[in-house]
Amino acid sequence: MIKKILLGMTLLMSMVSCTEDFTDWGKPQTNPQEDAVTFGNGSVAPVEVINLADVQTEKVKVASIVAPTSSDAAYKPNFKINFDGQTFDIDAEGNMAKADLVNYIVEKFGKRPSERDIDATLDAWVNNGSTAVKMATSEKFQVKAIPEAPVIEEGYYLVGDMFTTEDVNGWTKEAAKAFKHSDKDVYEDPVFTISFETKKPDQYWKIIPKKNIDADDLWAAGVVGPKVDGDDSMTGLLTNGDAKAGKIAKAGKYKLTINMMDYSYTLEEVNYDPFIYFIGATDGWTNAEQKLALVDDAKGVYTGYLYCADPNGWGNQFKFQRVAGSWDNEINSGAFSTFSGAATSEGGNIGVNAGEGVYYFDVNLGEGTIKATKVETMGIIGGFNNWAGDAPMTWNAEEYCFEATNVGVTADGWKFRVNGGWDINLGGSLDNLTAGGDNISVAGNTVKLYPTRKTSDNIYCTVE
Repeated sequence: MIKKILLGMTLLMSMVSCTEDFTDWGKPQTNPQEDAVTFGNGSVAPVEVINLADVQTEKVKVASIVAPTSSDAAYKPNFKINFDGQTFDIDAEGNMAKADLVNYIVEKFGKRPSERDIDATLDAWVNNGSTAVKMATSEKFQVKAIPEAPVIEEGYYLVGDMFTTEDVNGWTKEAAKAFKHSDKDVYEDPVFTISFETKKPDQYWKIIPKKNIDADDLWAAGVVGPKVDGDDSMTGLLTNGDAKAGKIAKAGKYKLTINMMDYSYTLEEVNYDPFIYFIGATDGWTNAEQKLALVDDAKGVYTGYLYCADPNGWGNQFKFQRVAGSWDNEINSGAFSTFSGAATSEGGNIGVNAGEGVYYFDVNLGEGTIKATKVETMGIIGGFNNWAGDAPMTWNAEEYCFEATNVGVTADGWKFRVNGGWDINLGGSLDNLTAGGDNISVAGNTVKLYPTRKTSDNIYCTVE
């Protein structure tokens, strides 16, 4: 009898063991919703992941609440939800303002539509009309939400008739031209720009996402364009579903700006002025005498030298004017998506971060880039010193020139160069020096270089 009992217990234990280890693979597995957490003698249960794009109401449910109880029959608590030290109103049904949740996520994580897991707690408050008392705080739970945002690719390319040549079809990967973008996340900066020229009227265009270029499949899903084929509007809305081709009605130079957060576009016909004028702290924001010259009228590229200083302690900052003395259509930091070298964005103004001195600027208005290189040394190199090393020059802040005395330049050729390298150098005729210009063939001992175009439209020098 004892043997039979032991045998039965062994079989029962074997059955229990098999049952615990068994997995029914015929049933799909799911991740269970988080368990409710305590809230005084009540509880808070998280809801499933909230896709804010699907929420069409002003409030969104973020939790299910079983309120803590009280012996006071008149007890009616108010509730607050806490995210990372920030507190928001929430009602007894677990609904909070959608705007509060959206603003918190965007501020904390950005606009990219990825799932965001937010640690939260609830407070229950009782108010007797004069004093509010916190009765209970819940244990921590998570609110999971996905921000509402459109699809924004990491990059875009423009294709179209205007890029067609004898050798290349303008609607191919080989002809596609990349939009410019800052180094920020595309959900923080959804603006892309490109400058180009059309030499014929009625040129059609579309926008190709970078993923299609990378996959060598231009016409895969995601192509962007207007909703109406042949739309020649200068501003409008884009779509990435059944996109049509836009049209540029007349020949010219254009800048196309797209904002992929709202899928809008703006085409601007651009005509670049021969100079842009520097105005800022150097001259107390009163004189626009220094200037940069246009060197590429298709892209709006300006280059030259500027003396940047801060004599009044206002910050070494400035802007550009298209017409000296006029603030109409000024060029401020908002014109640029990329700042490099010593150039900085200063909340509207442009700045330099390497202190007082002369800087060489490369400004591309078409592509929205600005680069500043501080002139640590300006030197003279040539046959007089066997093209080995630079004869140093000194900045004269009163005359706005670099000068060197007893330098002994000779007629067999010499040039100016910046920071001991050939990346930035000047040559050519004395009254019109240009970047990378020919060797200068004038002999003398005292050389003065006037690089800022303050008193002339040209960069020039004198030799005595």
